Amino acid sequence: MSVRAATRHQTRLKTRRCWLALLLIGGGLLLASPRTLADGEPAEVKVQTLVRSGQAWNGTQLPAYPSGEPEVTVLHITIPPGVRLPMHIHPVINAGMLIRGQLLVISEAGAKVQLKAGDGLIEMVNQPHYGTNNGKEAAEIVVVYAGVKGKPITVLEPAAKASPKPRLTAP
Repeated sequence: MSVRAATRHQTRLKTRRCWLALLLIGGGLLLASPRTLADGEPAEVKVQTLVRSGQAWNGTQLPAYPSGEPEVTVLHITIPPGVRLPMHIHPVINAGMLIRGQLLVISEAGAKVQLKAGDGLIEMVNQPHYGTNNGKEAAEIVVVYAGVKGKPITVLEPAAKASPKPRLTAP
């Protein structure tokens, strides 16, 4: 290799290293900058409190947390249109968010709450109630139960135990 060719080769190597350094610096700046949405606006983390209370949706006070080994359960429940869940209780504190559809929750005492997609709910503890999907599409709810390992999170009422399958309501 001639001196001239060696000099050109070294120049090319320096140029490549310079481009590589610029690429790495530019990539680092991109990673360090705030992420952006498709419209060019900076993406921001948003936190929305759906519900916060020491009371269930019907206004009754929540009980103290039980003693024992804690066990948190998260359920994604899908209820077809027109389906009525059996009367039941939850012996543990739980809360959920309806992510799709609508749901009517009715207590044994007659209190009612109508939920639509996006609504949060703190359920009643040890109080019989049931839910009915009174909409035209499946209702989907995510529920978080703060329970105790080995203990049930839902208990069917005696009449519901005889017929544990969900019943269809009149259209």
